[in-house]
Amino acid sequence: MIALTAAEVALVTGGALHAIDPSTVVAGPVVTDSREVIPGALFVAIAGEHSDGHAFAARAVAAGACAVLAAHEVVAEDGTPVPAVVVPDVVAALGALAREVLCRLREAAAEPGGSGLRVVAVTGSVGKTTTKDLLLQVLGAAGPTVAPVRSFNNEIGLPLTVLRADEDTRYLVLEMGASGIGHIAYLTDIAPPDVAIVLVVGRAHVGEFGGIEATARAKSELVTGLVPDGVAVLNADDARVAAMADLAPDDVVTFGLSPAAQVRATDVRLTDGGHPQLTLVDARGAQPRSVPVRLRLVGEHHVHNALAAAAAALVVGLDLEAVADGLAGADALSPHRMHVADRPDGVTVVDDSYNANPDSMRAALKALAALAGRDRRSVAVLGEMLELGPEARSAHDAVGRLAVRLDIGLTVVVGAGARAIADGAAHEGSWGDEVVLVDDVDAAAALLDSELRPGDVVLVKSSYGAGLWRLGDRLLGVGA
Repeated sequence: MIALTAAEVALVTGGALHAIDPSTVVAGPVVTDSREVIPGALFVAIAGEHSDGHAFAARAVAAGACAVLAAHEVVAEDGTPVPAVVVPDVVAALGALAREVLCRLREAAAEPGGSGLRVVAVTGSVGKTTTKDLLLQVLGAAGPTVAPVRSFNNEIGLPLTVLRADEDTRYLVLEMGASGIGHIAYLTDIAPPDVAIVLVVGRAHVGEFGGIEATARAKSELVTGLVPDGVAVLNADDARVAAMADLAPDDVVTFGLSPAAQVRATDVRLTDGGHPQLTLVDARGAQPRSVPVRLRLVGEHHVHNALAAAAAALVVGLDLEAVADGLAGADALSPHRMHVADRPDGVTVVDDSYNANPDSMRAALKALAALAGRDRRSVAVLGEMLELGPEARSAHDAVGRLAVRLDIGLTVVVGAGARAIADGAAHEGSWGDEVVLVDDVDAAAALLDSELRPGDVVLVKSSYGAGLWRLGDRLLGVGA
């Protein structure tokens, strides 16, 4: 974070200083985990469902934090007051601090010799994190770039990402998630983007939104939250996303497979390993330009993520060849996000267990089938997709039917909440031991220990709350 005095932090957040010199300079990172504190840090005491950050405030100061952003005064075990900025609402104060810091960074960036900071934000029901990772790598080759760690895309994670930026940052990449109307509007109020990418309107969180049209309205808040001369980067292949062009304050750039898309892919095909190859076309000018690209990512669904990243990178000024080189060299960075690894025993694990919805489940199963091809057995270990509301049973049933149509060799359905996957497979015509229903992650692990053989390709996929990420870690020996 840029350096601020404790007095400035208090002024920005509407807080009061407690046991701290107003001239104390906060120059280190802003963190919510006391284990990440380094000298000069600001520790933000978040009261969560499972723990209260105020209980770790004294530990954070002992580790070098110069102040704590807190909801009340805190004292150490020996009765010593902990230096703090006490605010009415810690999360709101964190957002206010990020808003002010970004405002100052934009002012500095506009000065002669400034960084020319551009804020690029991405939302969508599927692919946000992968697109964010692609942007980090493509833009990172062109200048200092800050992007979220993991999926920091909410009212806590987004401000923390903004506060990692400094005067040298050229590109600030933000991921904006939502589970209801108004969530993205809150985030864009903190960090209005120069470039807003909307990937797809799908059925993720449809139970919370109340329907797909409400989902579209929520995602459109990213477009209406642009700075006045900002650019909307919209998926031409999704009618609900394309319609958001009417809400854009200024220019619109479209991406997709459609011949009408300004940044598009042609000649898309998959290698034997499931890696997409394509011709990247930039048709924004009078004379379209094109360049071949081969992605390291696995699965045809990543083509749209790559096109979205390409379009945004072109908008902020990168040339087509640099964009193509960046995409070709980009890897999957975030854990449990289509992470492909070959085990010493010849089994390939595709860990996509961070999240799941009907769209991403279909994409993952198709990627599994492509990766396995004709010569290897495909194994799908599937858990529950959460937050689908009344559509839950039919959505799980459709996944089971698709697994049969894709000729998945073995489908392991984990947990009662995912039972409809097994039912759908049975209705589609599975027979024998092609589909197995198990009670939990431990039962799935025991089954796979005895069932997997060299050459198998195994996909692990579910919503995070279903817990299959633990199985992904076990299959890859993480933490063992």
